[in-house]
Parts: sequence; structure tokens; C-alpha cells
Amino acid sequence: MCVGSGPCSKRPGWTLDALKGAALGRSHRSKLGKNKLKESIDLTKKVLNVPKDYRVGIMAGSDTGAFEAAMWTMLGPNKPIDVFQWESFGAGWQSDIEKQLKLGNNTKVHSAPYGELPDMSKARKDADIVFTWNGTTSGVCVPNGDWIASDRTGLTLCDATSAAFAMDLPWEKLDVTTFSWQKVLGGEGAHGMLILSPRAVERLESYKPSWPLPKLFRMTKNGKLMEDIFEGSTINTPSMLCVEDYVDALKWAEKQGSVNGLKAASQRNLEVVKNWVKKSNWAQFLAKKPEITSSTSICLTAKGVDGKQVKSMVSLLEKEGVAYDIGAYRDAPDGLRIWGGATVTEEDMKLLMPWLDWAYAEVTKKA
Repeated sequence: MCVGSGPCSKRPGWTLDALKGAALGRSHRSKLGKNKLKESIDLTKKVLNVPKDYRVGIMAGSDTGAFEAAMWTMLGPNKPIDVFQWESFGAGWQSDIEKQLKLGNNTKVHSAPYGELPDMSKARKDADIVFTWNGTTSGVCVPNGDWIASDRTGLTLCDATSAAFAMDLPWEKLDVTTFSWQKVLGGEGAHGMLILSPRAVERLESYKPSWPLPKLFRMTKNGKLMEDIFEGSTINTPSMLCVEDYVDALKWAEKQGSVNGLKAASQRNLEVVKNWVKKSNWAQFLAKKPEITSSTSICLTAKGVDGKQVKSMVSLLEKEGVAYDIGAYRDAPDGLRIWGGATVTEEDMKLLMPWLDWAYAEVTKKA
């Protein structure tokens, strides 16, 4: 069994038939390579129900690279910025905005401790809004996009890396959305996806940042969007092995009912944990409210044990081959983090629950 902070795929393995026509060993600039990259983009739009007039591109550096590219190319045109952060990755985006882009004087930061959300109603419609949809390290997600103004003049930049394919994303409220392949789809790392609304494209074409841009971030030429990036001509050289795996994952996702099917599977996993927590005398969710509890990165705290004992629980579970990498993120409160994305089956999640009780009992035994 494999559940933890890094999703282990329950997708079926590749077959020889699946490898027919694969672009392995071929250049990403060959006709075959470009077609495969374009196929991955088209399937992404189809599975996620992305609007037809939105662009989807493949970026270097996983979700981090995609989100950095968005911030470095779009933030700063005399627009105020609202940053909402309640865990480590949101804090990282805040740091980049203030310390690297030097936009701190124009930025309002809305923070909350682990387990809580900041007051999202403070979002200004004339500001660029930077936030994570699901806090991967806190197990806290925004419940919806109602707090984002429909008549906003600023852009919304959403890090959705552990939300895409598992939670409802209201595209009409999102101008920049990023994610990576290794989360809900259980794919390989290193590549990120960047989804742009027409409003985001307009910003790219009308605004030139005052700072130098690395080649990996440049998406315009002579003031116009480089459309080929969003047709499969990536800025950098991608791994075609990873691309093939991503295409395979997307086809698997279609068979599961696309985004709605994957969301339902993730919710079933969360329900298993919820039902177990209700009966537990030691475990509770890090998230303070049910409506903000993540169904993918399910974070728990343990009563009556310290950080060292929690680490012992994690080690015991790994030694028994029950769960791997299940400890809380290093910056988060001591506890457990269970991956509940659609690549984990409901049956396996049910099998895990008594093992958690066993590990807790083991580390709390009195000498």
C-alpha cells in the first residue's frame, strides 16, 4: 500500500500497445514529438473542462517554474497585489514578490496560521490576487471562488498544483492557473502546466516588466504572445518519457470520468478518513473547519505525542510497508499527511486506518 505526501500511482502500468507510436527517444521538435506535446495539451483542456479561449502550455520546473513564470511576467504594472497565504508555499510566493520582485510596497499580505484560512473577502477587485487553491502542506483549501469579484480589473494567479483534477476550479474566476503532473494524476515530476485566460494574455502583451527575464519565463516576442508555446513548442527540452506518462495519465483520467470522476474518488478517500477521525481518541484534522479540509493532502495532528514520537510512527508504517512519506511537511505542525488523490483507492485508505491506530499505540506504550 502506498499513501503519503507524495502520491503513488494506482494507474495500470503501460502495455506494449500503449507504447506504439510513442515519442520515446525522439526530439521534442520532431513532428511526432510536437504532436505528442499538443496531444497532452488538448487532453488537459478536455479532462479539466478548460474554456476554449484559454491557453495551456507546458513549462519547466514543475508547478514552481510555471508559477514563477507567471509572477515574473505579469505582476507589477502599477497594480496593487493581494497575497493570501496560510502555509509554506503561499509564504514562498509572498517572499518572491517582496524580496525578489521588490513589490512589497504595493502588496497587502493576508495570512493565517496552519489549519486556517485568511479572510478571503478582503480581496480587492482592482488588485492582482496571488493564492494557492489547496495548501498542500496544511491540508486547507479554499471552498469556492465566490470571494473573487466577477468584475475584477486585476488578475487572479492561482497555484492549483494539489487541487487540479480533484477540486472544482471556477475558470471564469481564474486568470493564471498552474499545476504539476506528479500530484493528483500520480505522474512524473519536473514539468509544470500554465493555463492562461484571455485577460492574462492581454496583460502579457501590454506589459513589459522592468527587470530582466530568464529565457524560461519569456512568453512574448515583439509584444505578442508566442502562441507556439501553447501548441506544443516548449521553451525548454521536456522529457518525452514524462510526456508519454502524462498522456497515459490523462487517458486513464478520462476513463475515470474526467475531472468529476477524479474529484469523486478523492472525496471518497476523505470520507474514509473523516469517519475514522470521528471515532478516534487521538487524531484530528489540522484544518479547523470541515468546509476548508483538503481531500488530497489530508493533514492530521496527534494528541499526546511529540514530534519525535510522530516520526517513530512514520518509520513504523514504512517498515511494515503500509505507508510511505506520510509525515507532515517540515514547516508544518507535527503530524501526519495522507495523500487522498484519485490514484489512491478507497479500499486502500480503509486498510490504512487501523494501521494508524496500531502505530500510535506502539509509540505510546508505557515502559
